[in-house]
Amino acid sequence: MILVIPAIDLQGGKCVRLIRGESGTEKIYSDDPVRMAIIWRGENFKALHVVDLDGAFEGRPVNADKLKEIVNAVDIPVEFGGGLRTYESVKEVVDAGVYRAILGTAAVSDPDLLLKCLRDFGPRRIVVGIDMRDGVVQIKGWKDSSGVSAIELGKKLKEEGVVRVVYTDISRDGTLKGINDEAMKEFAVSTGLRVTASGGVSSYHDLIKLQRLEPFGVDSVIVGKALYENKFACQGLWRLNEKMLSEESPGENLGPTRRN
Repeated sequence: MILVIPAIDLQGGKCVRLIRGESGTEKIYSDDPVRMAIIWRGENFKALHVVDLDGAFEGRPVNADKLKEIVNAVDIPVEFGGGLRTYESVKEVVDAGVYRAILGTAAVSDPDLLLKCLRDFGPRRIVVGIDMRDGVVQIKGWKDSSGVSAIELGKKLKEEGVVRVVYTDISRDGTLKGINDEAMKEFAVSTGLRVTASGGVSSYHDLIKLQRLEPFGVDSVIVGKALYENKFACQGLWRLNEKMLSEESPGENLGPTRRN
């Protein structure tokens, strides 16, 4: 079964979503990302995907303190990306308890850094974010083209010891227009990498499409806007359950409830 991972995108200390990663398109979904992480954990998600949007644009982590609060607030793995372009910044988030550090721009522009991180932290802790538009990898907060095809980069990363990538179709990210499952399949088959899909999930129909790609290496998916805008029927039941729990325990915060 494919693993669904909620996204928490940080900008100005708040939880937002962008359309195609474009600055100025942000929509705020919560003023409290830590509370948002606790809610997703309460709904029994098994991991979280946290992105420092400010960090991606500025080239260095900006919301590190908020990340640490999220890691300390939940008892599930947290993966993190956005502005990780030096060894020190990668080490800082790994030491903070992040399960996976995601390198994007640095994996293209500084291959020696990627190799050092793989050597020191291991391929289970170091993931590469491949952010693709029209088949070409984008860098620096999705603002610049690397001139390298996603498949070409994926093959090179495989040779260097990378095991997993987060594969994002920028043209669909935050649009609710559906996933690019054909491109994801081609990438997974061509590279042999484990793939976490991202970009465009609109409903459970997309999850079914992705489930069919599991034999090819696509084993997880990051979902953002579709979850925040309640596009899944089961979310109504979650909200009702949370309301009932809150009414039974007035004055208490809904913590990371286990529902296994």
